[in-house]
Amino acid sequence: MAAPGPGEYFSVGSHVSCITCLGQRLQGEVVAFDYQSKMLTLKCASSSGKPNLNDVILINLAYVSDVDIINDRTETPPPLASLNVSKLANRARTEKEDKLSQAYAISAGVSVEGQQLFQTIHKTIKDCKWQEKNIIVMDDVVISPPYQVDNCKGKEGSALSHVRKIVEKHFRDLESQKSMQRSQAQQTQKDSTLSS
Repeated sequence: MAAPGPGEYFSVGSHVSCITCLGQRLQGEVVAFDYQSKMLTLKCASSSGKPNLNDVILINLAYVSDVDIINDRTETPPPLASLNVSKLANRARTEKEDKLSQAYAISAGVSVEGQQLFQTIHKTIKDCKWQEKNIIVMDDVVISPPYQVDNCKGKEGSALSHVRKIVEKHFRDLESQKSMQRSQAQQTQKDSTLSS
């Protein structure tokens, strides 16, 4: 069925399978269904392959060619798990701060390389921020433009050494990506020359 008709609905906890207008088959457990908007929410196996995680997919049934109910749930669904509101609020605050930091870097005229380095450091060490065009890590290390290992300054010690290693690895990985892209471009060019 393309979409539920009048009076039709999906029970929470039921397992359904559907085919999108792009031919993609989606299968999972019904988490929610809104009849008026024809929106179906499915909990599916994690695309990352991790067994303790799930993907949650919102499906607009107007763009679905077929829906099959694999296992209909007739009993009352279990109560919803309570949300840790303070954890969610902290996560939202952290995300907002990260986005504001990115916006600050862009408005301050920081180079793309500097922004990428900041993101790399921030994945490992959360305590980093911008001070004009300088990256400040743990209030101990200052990285100034052009953001190379030689531009890392601070009190000699484990913090400075650790940050330098992160910067070295960042640029090594960047160079590795660039050389791989160059070799792929050269191979594509060779293939197009050979086919001509």
